[in-house]
Amino acid sequence: MRVKFFRTITVAFAALTGAVGVQAQAADWTVGANIGNVPWEFQDASGAYVGFEIDLVNEAAKRLGKSVEIVNIPFNGLFSAVQSSRIDMAISSITITDKRLESVSFAQPYYDSDQSLTVLSKSGITNLEGLGGKSVGVDTGSTGDMWAAKNAQTYKIAEIRRFEGLQPAMLDLAAARLDGYISDIPALLYYTKDKPQFKVVQRIPTGERYSVMLAKDSPLLGPVNEQIGAMKKDGTLAALHEKWFGAKPEAGTSTVEPLDIPKKKS
Repeated sequence: MRVKFFRTITVAFAALTGAVGVQAQAADWTVGANIGNVPWEFQDASGAYVGFEIDLVNEAAKRLGKSVEIVNIPFNGLFSAVQSSRIDMAISSITITDKRLESVSFAQPYYDSDQSLTVLSKSGITNLEGLGGKSVGVDTGSTGDMWAAKNAQTYKIAEIRRFEGLQPAMLDLAAARLDGYISDIPALLYYTKDKPQFKVVQRIPTGERYSVMLAKDSPLLGPVNEQIGAMKKDGTLAALHEKWFGAKPEAGTSTVEPLDIPKKKS
């Protein structure tokens, strides 16, 4: 009864304050993320958004005295959302590329990565050469999508199917509706570590680096970049790497080395 009474008062108060024009204060930063992209941004058992990049952006905001709202957006939609200023920035293991730098800006990179091929352990596929006549899944608009499209003929891939994130792709792979899945290697190593039915069978070298994506020349670019650099110098990013990947970052990687804001190569 006490709980019910309290809830009634709360609802009544919310209705009253809404009627006189009092609204909850909006967050300073609206950050888009493709939730379900482990271990970068996903939901824990309680439904809270957690992950390496969630921690990173929250820490940067905290240091600048800002509040954050995380908005779940499919990966391919993050680009238009940033460009149209519907969101202030985006995270989701987004690779910095010259093509992307034509229309958006990135803060300094904080993770070095590659793509990978994941299959069912019982499939008999052991490398990319085993994809002849097979179907592969990719994340729509990702570097894995671009790699697969470019190399489909080389490896005689019969079909490329596009998904909005890791979870639906892995469900189809588990049901054998796909023969393989090409995506970021850290996400797949994390996802499959306790799932013996899956196996990451090949790293695909692409030399990718991830960072926060913002609108072209956004006024937030400098402050966000500065805080990422500070987190490298004081060991915060190294601690996040150890928290989410179970190991310290390698020396010389972008997780520990302060770097400049990326510029498009001329």
